[in-house]
Amino acid sequence: METMRISLMFWAALTLFCPDCIAQEDHPTDSKKPIALIAGDAVFEEQLPPNIAGQLHRLNQHEFETRRAALEDLVNRRLLEAEARRRSITVDKLLETEADSKIADPTAAELQAYYKQQKGNASESFDQAQPRLKNELKQIKLRSAREAYLKVLRDSAVVRIFLEPPKVKVNYDPSRLKGNANARITIVEFADFACPFCRQVDSTLTKLIAKYEGKVKLAYRDFPVGELHPQAQLAAEASRCASEQNKFWEYHDFLFQNSGTLSREDLTKGAEELRLDSKQFDSCLSSGKYKSQIDQDVQDGIRAGVFGTPGFFINGVFLSGAQPAAAFEKIIDEELEQETATRWQVTGAEGIKPFIRSEFQVAGK
Repeated sequence: METMRISLMFWAALTLFCPDCIAQEDHPTDSKKPIALIAGDAVFEEQLPPNIAGQLHRLNQHEFETRRAALEDLVNRRLLEAEARRRSITVDKLLETEADSKIADPTAAELQAYYKQQKGNASESFDQAQPRLKNELKQIKLRSAREAYLKVLRDSAVVRIFLEPPKVKVNYDPSRLKGNANARITIVEFADFACPFCRQVDSTLTKLIAKYEGKVKLAYRDFPVGELHPQAQLAAEASRCASEQNKFWEYHDFLFQNSGTLSREDLTKGAEELRLDSKQFDSCLSSGKYKSQIDQDVQDGIRAGVFGTPGFFINGVFLSGAQPAAAFEKIIDEELEQETATRWQVTGAEGIKPFIRSEFQVAGK
């Protein structure tokens, strides 16, 4: 297949989305400059409630995702049009030939399996639902086939995306770090030990560290949601007490394996199973000395834009929820590529700055 060199097209696309942003320097807010005066008393940015920064970050993230989706659509359309011209056929004919015609009708087994996954109209029998299920499954297969074909086109083309996601600088506690401390990729996780979605994604994180051995490290920060999980706060404190005895990750694993039972007795039992010094552990847990540090984690998470658990920052790029491995891998691969690729070198346009870039410093542990 002919290689399509379209990097300059994306330079044009960049100007389309933000014509005034080319080669502009970032202008961070001067935190020492007051934003208001009240009867002569100065009000500074950092005095605003921490959730304001989080709300602004989420708005910035939404703006980026909207621009990125529009650019992805543009890329796909241009690739399809170029390939259709090369073959002297229409785009519709190209998709019919390379994707649509290759999908089969859903089998009875597939329909049954899909029906069992549905959690909507429980009164709808399989026979009643079958026409709808068949249409939905066929559309899913169609989208999958088209996405696979677009990937083939993208892999054979020179596609350079200059859009940068907003990033948040989030510090972490070295004593709650897993993986190579010098790894190029840092995943900072905000989680709740009683959260089922946090438990669900934990195995994904373990596999990611193994897959990217030496390149990815994981840092844990507390975000107990007391309104939903009353036992999460004490579990977070217990994990800190285990960390005193260099057993944070072992205790972390115990908590997620037993997240349905996190009473004080259960927490003590976990310490015993891990052969921690019981007297030291109990004294630590009774003291409540880590409550303020856990609250600091929560406040830092809110300030960074975390609004539920789990929440992740992959080299500062935000990812929310128990996402599949592919969602993490996409960001990790892009970050690794960014370090080695000369992403800003475009003929006649040296020194390009990413035009969607937002960084907030979150300094707590």
